[in-house]
Amino acid sequence: MKDYMQEALDLAKLGQGWTRSNPMVGAVIVKNSQIIGRGYHQQYGGLHAEREALKDASEQGHDVKGATMYVTLEPCCHFGKTPPCTQAIIEAGIEKVIVAAIDPNPLVAGKGIQELRNQLIEVETGLLAEESEDLNRKFNYFMIHNQPYVTMKYAMTLDGRTAAYTGDSQWITDKIAREHVHYQRHSNQAIMVGIGTALLDDPSLTVRIDDFEGLNPIRIVCDTSLKLPLTSQLVKTAKETPTIIATTNQNPQDHQAYQAAGCQLLVVNAKNDKVDLVDLITHLGQQGIQSIYVEGGSRLNASLLEAGLIQEIHTYIGPKVIGGFDQYSPISGFGFPQMDQALTSYIQTITPLGKDLLIESRVD
Repeated sequence: MKDYMQEALDLAKLGQGWTRSNPMVGAVIVKNSQIIGRGYHQQYGGLHAEREALKDASEQGHDVKGATMYVTLEPCCHFGKTPPCTQAIIEAGIEKVIVAAIDPNPLVAGKGIQELRNQLIEVETGLLAEESEDLNRKFNYFMIHNQPYVTMKYAMTLDGRTAAYTGDSQWITDKIAREHVHYQRHSNQAIMVGIGTALLDDPSLTVRIDDFEGLNPIRIVCDTSLKLPLTSQLVKTAKETPTIIATTNQNPQDHQAYQAAGCQLLVVNAKNDKVDLVDLITHLGQQGIQSIYVEGGSRLNASLLEAGLIQEIHTYIGPKVIGGFDQYSPISGFGFPQMDQALTSYIQTITPLGKDLLIESRVD
């Protein structure tokens, strides 16, 4: 049984980034100890995994009546972009459904399972539930907390520096690690930088990978006083790639040129003469943004850390040593005065990326 659910999980992972605000889901249909149908949610607005698996079985000429379906997330029971999956399962004559995890979406949250049971379909839950929940941790966090799951990313040398004293930082890591960052951009709904990074690097913050056309994230710039040049890459391409400028500037006249260029101006509260990040995250959650990948500098990282808004940290380490007194660190500010006050996390994975390392950790 675990092997069937593991295959469904492996299928679900293929939808990473493409499902956007929907969870990643995989499904397999088993009859007489043979897999007769496979499917996964391939893209937002497309067929859900259960319907894909039923379609696959049908196209292969298999009769699914009396079969067992393994699915990584509770089947939906409401109308959205597609009809309810429970309806398709019932009509197909599936006899048993094994579900990895309950869907935390209030529109589902056990209702899908109950609907199947009401139709005398046997349902079991909990098989590889932790793996399924981890796969959709960003979706789950948003559904539970109504705010985005925030991942902080930075690259540093072996001695913990993000740049030389001159400000030069190109490149700490090699191409493989930098390309991996672009996959992370594809895998998150939004990407965030501060105005310092926007002015220094003039980034496009899009997905650029050879032979891979990923989805660009929504771009968010924390710009307290509206210093972002109208000639910047972010503003010039705002009509092609959604761009949100978070500011405390409430003057509509100052907003007009940015709005004409296609930017969304999001006015938020101020805190210590900067964008109030808690207020910003709340607003972004209200807009339905479920995940944010932060590629900011040390000041934005420090502010997010102090506000308790970080759920995950990606640390890329290049095998270089800069040394010296005044070099940049990933997180600035005053920091925590005592070790027992430090943000604690647990290391989830350590992944070699060519000559570099990626440490992925989750905040406790």
